[in-house]
Amino acid sequence: MNQIRSLNLEHVSPGLLVQQEISRRTSLGQQAEQAFKRGLAASDQLQIALLRKWFWARKPDAGFLLEGFPATLLQALVFDEWLEARGETLTAALTPDQSSTDPVATHYRTQGLLTEVLHASAA
Repeated sequence: MNQIRSLNLEHVSPGLLVQQEISRRTSLGQQAEQAFKRGLAASDQLQIALLRKWFWARKPDAGFLLEGFPATLLQALVFDEWLEARGETLTAALTPDQSSTDPVATHYRTQGLLTEVLHASAA
């Protein structure tokens, strides 16, 4: 995390955005809270809405690190559209080394953006 700060990258996570919306009692936050009360995770549509709000409010070309988004192929395709609309591109997409069949990893691997992070085994 300190390395991220030293690179002047904004760290963004859907989970943190959801919690902020819940604490602010926004419409999106209330939707998320209702889903959680029913034992459900935030839907693709809700996560996309939260990230859309963040993405379009940020400064153009400001560096960022997304953690946990995109988590589905739909989210990745929508995110690609946002980037294209702003004339921006990704530098890389990181994924754990065990995600070789994950559709999101495959999507970014096809674009030549995927960097697999190898985890050292605990001794």
